[in-house]
Parts: sequence; C-alpha cells; structure tokens
Amino acid sequence: MQRTSYLTCVTLDFNRLRRIAARKRPLIGFPRELFSIIPALSLGPPSNMQLLFDFFPLIAFFVAYKLAGIFVATGVIIAAVVLQVSVQWIRHRKVSSMMLISAALVMIFGGLTLWIHDEAFIKWKVTVVNWLFAAGFLVSQYVGDQPMIQRMLGNSVTLDRPLWLKLNSLWALFFLALGAINLYVMFNFSTDAWAKFKVFGVIGLTVVFALLQGFWLASKMPEDSPNNAR
Repeated sequence: MQRTSYLTCVTLDFNRLRRIAARKRPLIGFPRELFSIIPALSLGPPSNMQLLFDFFPLIAFFVAYKLAGIFVATGVIIAAVVLQVSVQWIRHRKVSSMMLISAALVMIFGGLTLWIHDEAFIKWKVTVVNWLFAAGFLVSQYVGDQPMIQRMLGNSVTLDRPLWLKLNSLWALFFLALGAINLYVMFNFSTDAWAKFKVFGVIGLTVVFALLQGFWLASKMPEDSPNNAR
C-alpha cells in the first residue's frame, strides 16, 4: 500500500510538470541570470550562441591557462570580460548590474594579480563575488519591496511572499557556500585543480542547484494560476 501511494504521488508530480511544460511555461522557472553569474549575466532569450557568449570568458581563461599559465590566463579573462560587457551594451544598450559587478571584480583582482604577480588575488575573486551576491540577496529582503530573486523571476513565476523570501535566502546561502568551497579548493589544492573548479565546478554546482530549485518551484506554483495558463 505504501509503495502504491508513493508511485501515485510520483506519477501525479510528473504529470503536473509535463502539463506545465506543454503550456510552454518554463518547466523550472530557470533563472538564467543566476545560471550565468560566473561568466556573465545575459539579457534576452537563451540560445546556443548566447550560452557560448555567456561562457566565453571562462572558456578563454581555461584555454589560456592550459597553454600559457595563470598570469596569461588572467590577462585573457580581463580582456574577455571587457569585450563581453562592450558587446552586451552595443546589443542591448544596458548591462546587468551583476554582470558589471563581476566584470569590475575581475579587472580589480586580475589587475592586482598581474601587478603584484601573485595568483592568490584572481583566486580570491571567486569568493568575493559570490559573497557580495549573497550579501545583496540578503539585504534585498529588508530593503525595497521585493527580494532580489523575485525581481529576477517575478515576471515568469507566481509565489507568495514567504516563498519568495525562502527562495531568496536559499540562493544567498548557496552563494555563501560557493565562496567557502572556493577558499577550501584554493588553500588545499593545486592551481591546476583550482582552475578546473573555477570553470567546471562552479558552473556544475550552479546548474545542479538551479535545477533542484526549479523542481521545488514547479511543486509550489498553482497549477491553474494565470501564469501557468496559456
């Protein structure tokens, strides 16, 4: 009996997700702004070319690191984020504030890395940017009408305020944890291992977390709400 009840619940949840997808409603309310935090924060609908544009600085960094080392790779990622911000401004006449923060920190910490010739600065950048994002998300719960995550997803997801606050707090905790993990990798592993974590680990963890929050969102959204109807 318990097994039958469990299977019934799973089937109902699967059918619910399938109906949402059939209405061309984003299955998980996937926050591309958050998914792309490390390389960029893109504007406009996702596409293969857009994803390539989002990840261009990280790809360039990793290739340069493998070919010429951390200092050349630092110079490459600085040039890449400047180019990325410029292209986004030309295309959209606006640039995400989070993208600007990330790009500014790349230039500051990357510049210090090249000036002092100490790779620790570019490694610290990953932690600093994530902890700044965490602080911004937490502060937004007390300043302004909406928490940060609601401002980013509010046009496509309908939730009660307590759920928005919970979701916002979860992302803040995720950013805090990501910054802490970066410090652990930075101080306990080689630069080669850190570079792989920066490119593959951070993106992978962000995607997994976003997918999990997406299924959580799908379970909380009213099935017959106006946003789900098309």
